Amino acid sequence: MKKLLLILALISPGLLFAQTYAELLGYPKNAKVLILHIDDVGMSFDSNKGAIEAMENGVATSLSMMMPCPWIPGFFKYLKTHPNIDAGLHLTLTSEWDNYRWGPLSGKPKVPGLVDTEGAMWDNVAGTVKNATPDEIEIEIRAQLERSRAMGWEPTHLDSHMGTLFATQGFLERYLKVGMEEKIPVMFPGGHNTMISETTASTGLTPQITTAIGKQLWNAGLPVLDDLHNVSYGWDCPEGKTCTDKEIRAFKTKKYIETIEKLKPGLTMVIMHCTWPSDIFGEISGSGTTRKGDMLAMTDPIFKAYLEKNNIVLTTWREAKNRRNQLNK
Repeated sequence: MKKLLLILALISPGLLFAQTYAELLGYPKNAKVLILHIDDVGMSFDSNKGAIEAMENGVATSLSMMMPCPWIPGFFKYLKTHPNIDAGLHLTLTSEWDNYRWGPLSGKPKVPGLVDTEGAMWDNVAGTVKNATPDEIEIEIRAQLERSRAMGWEPTHLDSHMGTLFATQGFLERYLKVGMEEKIPVMFPGGHNTMISETTASTGLTPQITTAIGKQLWNAGLPVLDDLHNVSYGWDCPEGKTCTDKEIRAFKTKKYIETIEKLKPGLTMVIMHCTWPSDIFGEISGSGTTRKGDMLAMTDPIFKAYLEKNNIVLTTWREAKNRRNQLNK
């Protein structure tokens, strides 16, 4: 009995009794608290334009940037005039397109395992896993963070392009390590994980492991996600059909509403790829329609009305970190 009481005394009362990390952060009890988050900013001019539209004229609340990509300088000019935006780093360890590619910021001599025969990063996660070491992964993470800081921006959070940093235990450990050492929140679902466990193939991260990592991040003074919504990229026009803007907006808005309805209370990051694709974007990727659909859904009055009617709380990584900081005092 004495041993049990000692264990209970060492556990934070909040972690023992609170239902969600959202509650621990002071958000309303039983609320669905969403970070409506845009990936791939800086990848292209069209990516930047779509993200800005979804943030300024829509309900998107957060974004993350691909630091090795060509249109990062253009977006950083926008950040200088919008210093309160919630902008993190979409840590990039792959270069997936056929004709539009980028290499590691660290350079080949420092991270040879991250570089393919074209001098770019590998075009798939498996190639990175096969060739790169955890040491190289950490070197490149820190190089991307350093570029952001050198350009005058402290990122609000870190996340992972194509999920590469979740592909091996070694990669994941370096990702978490940098976040905790630098006191930057990291995208990691350490709570109930209801949706992500139902929609994502197994990564070897059992509920016991994710819960333990969530507590580790919390104890390091960082906010923690309860869940992750990461299914919208697959919502596209039926094969062989060309959707109008009206059709893809209606379809994507409907899908977002349906899936948010199924979310459990807590802090959930909802991942999307808002883009305003030009003809040139089609030379980069065939994903222009689904990406445009994300942008159109975020600016859809129907979606905004749904969020308001159902008392969905919208937040940012910046606010979550500020709330966590208050608890640290």
